[in-house]
Amino acid sequence: MSSSSLDDWYQELHENQLDGGRLPPVDKWNPPLSGDIDIRITRQGIWFHEGGEIKRQPLVKLFSSILKRENSEYFLVTPVEKWRIQVEDAPFFFTVLGVEHRGDEQALVLTSSTDDVVIVSREHPLRVAVDAVSGEPSPYIRVRGGMEGLLSRSVYYQLADISEAQQVAGEEILGVSSMGCFFSLY
Repeated sequence: MSSSSLDDWYQELHENQLDGGRLPPVDKWNPPLSGDIDIRITRQGIWFHEGGEIKRQPLVKLFSSILKRENSEYFLVTPVEKWRIQVEDAPFFFTVLGVEHRGDEQALVLTSSTDDVVIVSREHPLRVAVDAVSGEPSPYIRVRGGMEGLLSRSVYYQLADISEAQQVAGEEILGVSSMGCFFSLY
């Protein structure tokens, strides 16, 4: 598939997955720091406020839509307020993998626990960090604004099930293909 055909397919997939939903322009909002708020996102993407889990999913989705990263810190922002929150690992947690095909090409479509949809691609690369002590892999996807999402163990296993070996710089690498790009799984 040609590069322009891949670009068209990416746009089509992206529009279909988003259902027309648009995110607020948090990258343009730069109010002064309002302070710290006792909100924490766990490694599994669970949101807590003052020690209790936020169980209202529409509220969690709203908060995730106004999330912004600056350096290594995370904030909930509006045009006039900016509140620092704590993130244990990555602010998004991906729990669903979809695989789309068009001809010989494949697109990997990931959905987070906050209904963010990301297509693995050059703009949204997949990377795997390996813990130096345990050797355990942690797969991540770039989401937006310098923020990443951690893939659940089940999604990582699904990727392993559809993985293939490719020669990269004379070495056989196990990985997955999406939108014309190859991504190592280790």
